[in-house]
Amino acid sequence: MPVLSRRRALALPLLAAFPAAATPITVTDALGRTVTLRAPPERIALNFNFEEFTAAGGVEAWGKVVGFSRDLWAGWRAGSFKRYLPAIPKLATLPDFGHTDGGDFSAEKVIALRPDLLLVADWTYQPLKEQMAQFEALGIPVVVIDYNAQDPARHVASTRALGVVTGQAARGEALATLYATRLADIQARAARGVAADGGRKPKVYVELGQGGADVVGNTYWRGMWGRMIDLVGAENIAANRLAGAGNWGPLNPEYVIAANPDAIFIAGSSWVNRPNAVITGFDADLALTRARLAPYARRQGWADLAAIRTGQLFAIEHGLSRSLWDFTAMQFLAKALWPAQFADIDPVAELRGYHARYLPVAFEGTWMARLTPQAA
Repeated sequence: MPVLSRRRALALPLLAAFPAAATPITVTDALGRTVTLRAPPERIALNFNFEEFTAAGGVEAWGKVVGFSRDLWAGWRAGSFKRYLPAIPKLATLPDFGHTDGGDFSAEKVIALRPDLLLVADWTYQPLKEQMAQFEALGIPVVVIDYNAQDPARHVASTRALGVVTGQAARGEALATLYATRLADIQARAARGVAADGGRKPKVYVELGQGGADVVGNTYWRGMWGRMIDLVGAENIAANRLAGAGNWGPLNPEYVIAANPDAIFIAGSSWVNRPNAVITGFDADLALTRARLAPYARRQGWADLAAIRTGQLFAIEHGLSRSLWDFTAMQFLAKALWPAQFADIDPVAELRGYHARYLPVAFEGTWMARLTPQAA
């Protein structure tokens, strides 16, 4: 993507003026960068983590959003976007400035919105560092948010930052504390489970279910599901097995069979035009989710896997692997592996309660499910 020239930048509309008596605020973002805003933001350009922004700032915070990367919500998670639209009607007409995965991120469109803050995901920030520096030179502060890495420190920093920039610092702090508390509880219980099993860590395999059982989907290592497996204290069979950056990619089917995982999780979502995808989310019916999951158990060579023989094949909502409330997914992972240690934990009830307290939409649908009902 070309760097925005100084001449073109200067030709764009001037940024919003700040009152002389405005009080600066300081934010520490996910990368540990200290970012100073000349005043509490009133015009926010939002690249990703839309539901997290809503949880931290409330629906009212959307009154300050002047543009967003539309496809990352309306396209990637259509079911979620549809549910939030009645609560946030301006989503229907909010300007779109594109995104890096689609190759249409537009610096010109961002600047034309005259934002006094640009909130971006780390995976957007990293490939566009030159553009980000230009934004800052033009007086647009950039705050980086990162839930994809599944780094607890980044998770907490992101949540606090969202609270501060939306004027809801106390709410952001409460959400950060909730995450840290739940994670500590999960890890303590899982550690007891490992100890009870003589120190053996169960082997886990996660695969993206976008293409259905006939397609070998991506698995994850250093971020998202891969890091979540690490956090709960299990063994990820994809560790050290992915080429390139090593964050995600498909595994050799023969290796998966040889690794013989104890539990398999297929990550689903509300994808459109994906007739074989594992469907999860607000509009997912449990019967449909299980019907889309069932062909995985019939994959060549899978019948003898420990996970299939013991009924440890699950569907789980992919969006939970990069969310503020990802601890509910970790509860589900851990409970599947150490049921005795998590007997009093109900991840679905936790997710429902989270929606009721922090989000403007009611929790519905199927977000987590076991293929074999009687084993649930």
